[in-house]
Amino acid sequence: MTDQYRVLLPRSKVSPQLQVGRRLLAALLVLTSTVLIVYFDRGGYRDNADDGGVSFLDCVYYTTVTLSTTGYGDIAPVSDGARIANILLVTPLRVLFLIILIGTTLEALTDRTREQWRLSRWRSQLRDHTVVVGFGTKGRSAAQTLLSTGVGRDRIVVIDPSHHVAKAANDEGYVSVAGDATRSDVLARAEVRRAKQIVIATQRDDTAVLVTLTARQLNPRLKIVAAVREEENVPLLRQSGADSVITSASAAGRLLGLSVLSPHASSVMEDLIQQGSGLSLNERPVTKAEVGCSPRECKDLVVTVVRGHRLLGYDNPEADPLQSTDRVVVIHRSSTPHAGGPAAGTDPTHTGTGGAARPGGPDSTGGAGGTGGVGFWRNERGGGR
Repeated sequence: MTDQYRVLLPRSKVSPQLQVGRRLLAALLVLTSTVLIVYFDRGGYRDNADDGGVSFLDCVYYTTVTLSTTGYGDIAPVSDGARIANILLVTPLRVLFLIILIGTTLEALTDRTREQWRLSRWRSQLRDHTVVVGFGTKGRSAAQTLLSTGVGRDRIVVIDPSHHVAKAANDEGYVSVAGDATRSDVLARAEVRRAKQIVIATQRDDTAVLVTLTARQLNPRLKIVAAVREEENVPLLRQSGADSVITSASAAGRLLGLSVLSPHASSVMEDLIQQGSGLSLNERPVTKAEVGCSPRECKDLVVTVVRGHRLLGYDNPEADPLQSTDRVVVIHRSSTPHAGGPAAGTDPTHTGTGGAARPGGPDSTGGAGGTGGVGFWRNERGGGR
């Protein structure tokens, strides 16, 4: 594996000072243990330079020259117990002491093997994950939105052509790949063949087209969501295999224009876009209690009914009644569970926070009803479409 397309797995950060301190402490523990072993059996040792026996200082001296494999021979074990202790205890401690001393070299030699093992384990366990191509503003926001909806950080793989950006994503806890996502081998390293979806947030539209074509070729069942700058490139992205295409420049421009014409409506729209605060826009399956009911009878405010590959708008009579295989796009408070209805104690006719007007009312300036023709079923008794 070349460093150019290396997969970076998240790992715990340990400072060099802490690493050195741990090794010094381990070496001191080995040295102390060996000194105690020799001192407790000091009667089994002989000092050839002194007939007065072996003192504590002699034990420390013998330990240091033994663990460092210097071995002057002036102090030697003579009893059977001392020799057995050297064989079973001192020699293993000597080996451990040497391993600690050359730990940096050994770590460098074993780091690649350990990384290869982690990478193999990661590949074997990875299924139905999300690949984010481009970790700029759009890609980072997409990843954070996924995290806020309960997707684990280990279920997201980031691809970026910049090594520095890929390293920054890795420092945030994501698995990252530094490389050109238009290349099939780079997408393969991100396990696109086994991915569930891919978010393409590249800087250039032509790059997004190439990434879409390559990803679709590797995984025909992959859900592809792509962002483009120019609206004229949307049909090209769809023809290339993208399931959803977001026009970032046009969307931002429309939001700016909406802010001029209706500041309150733009605030509500921005609240819908920002996950985790105020209003939330989500897609969920129809619950058993909602099957056979009208969309207006749902606890959440229904914007659209998804039936197969069709989107049934709020004014489409075919959406009534709801079917068990339908999915609904709803607006609710961010604290509301996705598949459940609103949280206990909340009024389902109010989806805004901090003074947002009730959506769908005749005097409403906020909510989805005042944004470019988008509407929803009102879920209050007697309400109409």
